[in-house]
Amino acid sequence: MIEIEDKLVSDDVVEQYFSCDLCKCKGACCVLGDSGAPLEEEEIGIIENALQEIYPYMTPEGIKAIEENGVFEIDSDGDYTTTLVGREECAFTFSTEDGLILCAIEKAYRDGKIDFKKPISCHLYPIRTKKFSNNMEGLNYHEWIICEDAIANGIATNTKVYEGVREAIERKWGTEFYGHLIEVDRIIAAGEVEEAEK
Repeated sequence: MIEIEDKLVSDDVVEQYFSCDLCKCKGACCVLGDSGAPLEEEEIGIIENALQEIYPYMTPEGIKAIEENGVFEIDSDGDYTTTLVGREECAFTFSTEDGLILCAIEKAYRDGKIDFKKPISCHLYPIRTKKFSNNMEGLNYHEWIICEDAIANGIATNTKVYEGVREAIERKWGTEFYGHLIEVDRIIAAGEVEEAEK
């Protein structure tokens, strides 16, 4: 782990390669798993207030799930997550004609209907965050077999995990924190070069 400011960052965040390849995975992470996308408490109200603008992009099943259960559920760890349709599929997903799974919240944002892009946990993925009792926050790389194509794409494009989600990191923690990650990556790379030269 690497300590930066009040955060503990897994080495994998700056060492492993990852770049989403939506054309390959088709957005499987939005419809697989045992819970919805993690939500921060303040995001719940934002989504609730934007529902009328988001509904036109959602499936009838998704709308029904939201109307019956609200925009969030509480998972087995006691965390807020997006409501599911059935046991796996996020209620806010919809499919395109070519089989891509997309987010209704993000589609409403891209069409200029709302000013909230999507839950930060979705934007940051594959980075997952965790709050600790000492006010520290952990950043971990979440490995999932369905993301093998993203790993291959990261290697092919020389894109590290943190680089692939730069926009989300800067949205959440700012450009200065992202700069710290760049510096850590540089230091690690320099150390590996020195070790190889011995």
